[in-house]
Amino acid sequence: MDTGTERRNLRKAERHAQILLELRLAPHVRVSDLAASFDVTTETVRRDIAELSAQGLLQKSYGGASSRAPGAQSVLDERQREHVDERRQMAQLAAKRVTDGQTLMIDAGATMMEFARALTLSGVTATVLTNSLQVAMILGASDRVRVIMTPGDYMNAEAALTGTATCDFLRGFNVDACFLGASALDETGVSEAIAGFAEVKRAMLDQSRAAHFLIDASKFGKRHLTQVTPLKHLGHLITDAAPKDGLALALRQHRTPVITPESSRQ
Repeated sequence: MDTGTERRNLRKAERHAQILLELRLAPHVRVSDLAASFDVTTETVRRDIAELSAQGLLQKSYGGASSRAPGAQSVLDERQREHVDERRQMAQLAAKRVTDGQTLMIDAGATMMEFARALTLSGVTATVLTNSLQVAMILGASDRVRVIMTPGDYMNAEAALTGTATCDFLRGFNVDACFLGASALDETGVSEAIAGFAEVKRAMLDQSRAAHFLIDASKFGKRHLTQVTPLKHLGHLITDAAPKDGLALALRQHRTPVITPESSRQ
């Protein structure tokens, strides 16, 4: 069977998935080889690599791309295996803040998937708008939750929809609360490593009466490229451990409610 022929005429999302697969098998791929394999121009492949690089999924290198550097943002399936207990604690705390009949916006990510599971198990009735395919599938298992999916550009590595269509759709709704994850939190505010996620989070924040960020302590004191919101507009911080030092001081100055397993027991 001619596998080269099978790989021709791929759509962009399929090319992206194939490039990432190639990098799991080899440390480096060349633009010219990919262009020949996909039967597209080298300019198309360079654009593909630039988009994947902006999402933190690989590193651009001379003439091609290399595997993601250590410490870069993990793709969703890898992140699901990290900080499992911490995410579960935050998810359970967040689920307790949802009451029957509420309308919610929930964004994408491993922590939000855990929150969706906790919400489903709680038996609460709710209407949820989400840009996450995984969150929608988990909540869809409950006959007590109405799920509304956003449109948008599909990001395969994150199983999420992003872009102008996503944000415009969200702005057509007003909800009681949003529950969001994030890549980092420091004294300047919340920031995001994944391209396109910050805009969706900001749209959800704008349309919500109350905001909740679920951010575990491993992300404290870090800052990524795209700012989501300054600290004074963070809303409620739900986390696994109380912030310390400068971040703790800044949160107190802005009177930001911080919810931890310890504080919930008091």
